[in-house]
Amino acid sequence: METYRCTICNYLYEPESGDPQNGVNPGTPFEDLPDTWVCPVCGAEKSFFEKE
Repeated sequence: METYRCTICNYLYEPESGDPQNGVNPGTPFEDLPDTWVCPVCGAEKSFFEKE
């Protein structure tokens, strides 16, 4: 699975880890994140993420 980086704060979304604190289970691909998901560090929308 591919990782995605927030272009605002450089947070790296790693599908293997997910984002459990925000209801995203490990193993969840970036494409499967809900449209309402935002960067857990800076609050940027998914559109601000780029594939690594």
